[in-house]
Amino acid sequence: MRKFEVVYDPAAAEDMDELDNSQIRQVRKMVERIAVNPLLKSEGGYGNPLGHKRGLNLTGLCKITLKKLGIRVVYKIIHKDDIMRIIVVAARADGEIYKIAAQRIAGE
Repeated sequence: MRKFEVVYDPAAAEDMDELDNSQIRQVRKMVERIAVNPLLKSEGGYGNPLGHKRGLNLTGLCKITLKKLGIRVVYKIIHKDDIMRIIVVAARADGEIYKIAAQRIAGE
């Protein structure tokens, strides 16, 4: 399997700017590792599907978590171009990060 190209949405790049250098390194390292196989766990990958969460339709989005840091990364897989599109990077509770992700994908 070939590695997916990682593309940060502008808002996700701003999310990264809010992290400290240590957190940024760890997030980038994890994202690069996941990009080798960002598919859903049910498809043999690393991603956790979001679907419908807390009244929000997040179908097509996946989440990975750095548990020690409490940081979540929400991303979308664009199969035809082999792109792992990062939507949100945040040290926030699930409910809040889901709302942010829904707002960001609503403008697509």
